[in-house]
Formats: sequence, structure tokens, C-alpha cells
Amino acid sequence: MALGPRLDLRQSQSLVMTPQLQQAIKLLTLSNLELEAYISDEVEKNPLLDTGEISTESGEANDSEEGPREAATQGSDEILSSGPAESETALDMQGDSDSFSNNSLSESDGALDGQLGLNGSSSGASAVGEAPDFENMLVAETTLTDYLMDQAGAILSGMDLFVAQHIIDQIDECGYLQADLLELAQRLNVGLVDIERLLGVVQTLDPVGVGARDLAECLSLQARDADRYDPAMERLIDNLDLLAKGALPQLKRMCGVDDEDLMDMISELRNYDPKPGCKIGGGEVQAVVPDVFVAERANRWIIEVNSATLPKVLVNRSYYSELKDGAQDKESKDWLNECLADANWLVKALDQRQRTIVKVATEIVKQQEEFFRKGVAHLRPLTLKNVAEQIEMHESTVSRVTSNKYLSCSRGTFELKYFFTSGIQSSTGGEAASAEAVKSHIKSLIDNEDPKKILSDDKLVALLKDQGFDIARRTVAKYREALGLGSSVQRRRQKALEGKAA
Repeated sequence: MALGPRLDLRQSQSLVMTPQLQQAIKLLTLSNLELEAYISDEVEKNPLLDTGEISTESGEANDSEEGPREAATQGSDEILSSGPAESETALDMQGDSDSFSNNSLSESDGALDGQLGLNGSSSGASAVGEAPDFENMLVAETTLTDYLMDQAGAILSGMDLFVAQHIIDQIDECGYLQADLLELAQRLNVGLVDIERLLGVVQTLDPVGVGARDLAECLSLQARDADRYDPAMERLIDNLDLLAKGALPQLKRMCGVDDEDLMDMISELRNYDPKPGCKIGGGEVQAVVPDVFVAERANRWIIEVNSATLPKVLVNRSYYSELKDGAQDKESKDWLNECLADANWLVKALDQRQRTIVKVATEIVKQQEEFFRKGVAHLRPLTLKNVAEQIEMHESTVSRVTSNKYLSCSRGTFELKYFFTSGIQSSTGGEAASAEAVKSHIKSLIDNEDPKKILSDDKLVALLKDQGFDIARRTVAKYREALGLGSSVQRRRQKALEGKAA
């Protein structure tokens, strides 16, 4: 065989992520609020896209006229499988789909629970106008730093104010100082005595307890403000570790008080705030906006995408015609044709996104129907694969659809991922239960336990087995800690303190 360079011709197949496919996948992962921001950016870049109604004379997105380049109509799952294209449909929830034609929650005469309708209108009102913009009702909150700066500026000036501002900058959102005083003094080139003096000034600011370096100092500041910082209270605060252990006899000896005085001091401590800074600011609270609404009507489950947060995107074909008549050179025509194709693709991708979300949500409701009727104790084990197989989509598509999206029903608002839980084998050989259902039973058992007979983890295992849950002790401990519930020893001490304080 001769050695040397040569040219070979080979054929191969590969899956290419086109820009359209990448866009379709990205749209699936976005929540409704994120989608609104994304669409705003696309409208700014593409002159043929409009958000809102376009008159009949102007033409709509689903006009029969086709652009010079055919825009694909498949979603990401259909593109990967090379399935047939779906018919073009405008991004309007009042379309011909059976899912919305007769059962639209937004159009129902009675809104859920007699409150606001799903489109933001009042109960019984027709869907007129846009939903109220609740973001405009929010008032910008003052941060803890700004709040403290305003107070410091009223009582300090010059170099003292400069140093106090640096101290305030080192206070976290809970109100604790997160800086070493010596290091701060060296950085500002001032004496440690001045730093400590100005820290004392900062600690007199509102809220009481702010600027403390640890929990004991925070409680001490609040006790001083309440004029309760006597020697006995000082010793109690200096020995919080003993209080946490429930060593009451030892604390009585150290503080030199009787049972009644000790319980009174403990009750006083409980009235103090261990995180005083959290009273102020904390930033703007972002309310969870549901992406899907679920309601039961005449023994049927109605599922609808929250159209109140979805802008209506249309292709302005009349503007395209005007620009097309004015374009003379080939470069302008190509750019205009590309804008039209991109606009068509975005409209169809958005429509496919909504259909996919409804399809996944419908299957979730079908699989978890007992949860919607009876509560979390009846939540079934469910995996992404189970849903994907039922709706004939890829598991990754279901994962993207359920990311960062929330479902609102009569039991509250839940992230779609909440309904996917692992299973716990039944001790009776029946159907497995979900981890969330087991957590619900553990919480119920602990909430209803006798203060004189605290349930150990081993006892919880036995009680759960009687209820049909075959679960190991270490799993019970893991679920209990995930619920924020202490061990049997911690709960016994806590209830003993509560009983004595009462």
C-alpha cells in the first residue's frame, strides 16, 4: 500500500442544532415572566414583530400569505424526531384547540373561589383589557444599610460619620457585623478605640440589636434597651449553650435565681429578635406568578396557560409589504425576508410552547389527581420518564417544560417539579407512596405526639410501617431534618421549656 496524502469522500449523518431549534429549546425553559422579557428583546430587534392587536386591514400572523422562506412549525421534540409539521396557529389562547374552546378558565362566568378571575378581571366580569400591573403597585423598600445611614447622618459628621458608614457597610441583612474591628481600623488608618466607640454609636440605632457581632451581644443590646440587663440576665445570655441543652438546674445555680425567675428570664429572651436587621428592607419581594391554572368544573379538570402574563405576538405583514416595495438592493431584500422568516418562526414556536406546557400539565394532573382532590398525603411517585412516555415526548423536553414554572390550583401554587417525587415501597405490597406523602405523615405524627411521650425515630419507623410505609430509620431522620424538625431529645427539651414557661 502506497504511503502519501490523498483525498477521500465520505457520507455521514449528524444531528445539527439549528438556531431555530436552539430558540425553541430556550423558550421551553423560560417562565412566563422571563418569556415576556425575551419577547420584548425580539420585538426591538425585528421590525416585523408586534405585541398587541393588528387591524384586519394590516393582516395578522396567520395570514394565508407565506414568506419567501418557509418557517418550520415543529417544536423541539418534533424537530428531533422529524415528525410532520403542525398547522399554523396564532399565539392566541382563544383559538380552535379543544383544550380552550369551551373550558377556558379566563372566560368562565365565575372565577375561582369567587375571587379575581384568571385574567385579572373581577369575578363574573368579562375579559376586557389587560390584567392589572401589580409591579407598579410595589413601593421601593429602603434597605437596612440606607436606613442605618440616614440615622447615622443625623447624629454624626465629619470623620466619625465616615468611619460609621464603613462599619454599617459591614453589617449583613440580619443586622450582624461581619468584620474584624482591628482589620477595619488598620484599613481606615484610625485607632481601634475610635472604631469601638463608633460601633457603640451604631449599636444604639434602630432596630435595637443591630451591629452585634454574635447572638449573645444582640440579645444583650435588646435586654439593655428593655432595662432587663441585670447580673442574672447577663449570666443567662453568656451561657446560651446551656439553655439550648436544657440544663435548667445548672443555670439556676449560676444565675442565683429560683424556678419562677428563671422561667421569666427565658420568656423575656424569647421576645427578643435574633435577626433584628430582617425587619428593615430585604429587597423587593418577587411574587410567584403561576404559569398554569388548574380548576375542576363539572367533575372535569380544566387546564389553562396563564395568558395574562403572555404578550400576544403577531407578524405585521402590511409593514412587510411596505418595506418590500421600497427595498431595491438584494441585501435589503434578503434581510427583510430573514426578518419575516424569524418572526413566523417565533410565533409558531411560542404557540408550540403553550401546547407543550398544557400537554405536560394535563398529564401531571391526570397522574396526581388524588393530590388535587385529597391533599399531599395522596401524592404518588412520579418521574419525568413516566410523563414523557405517556405524552410521547422526550424526557429532556418534559424536564425543560417543568423548569421554573408554577401551577396554581385550589390547594395553592406549586412548582411543576414538586409533583415529581421518588417512591417509598409499601410494606403491604401495595402501590408505593411518594416521598412528600411520607414527609406529610411524619410531620403529622410529630405534631400530634404527647409531650410526655416524645416519639423517637425508631418509634416513627414502627408507626409508619403500621400505616403501610416500609422505610428505614436513617430515611426517617433525613426526612425529619428536611422538615426542620429536631430529634426526640431536642423536642423533649423544647416542650419541657414551653411547659414550664406556660
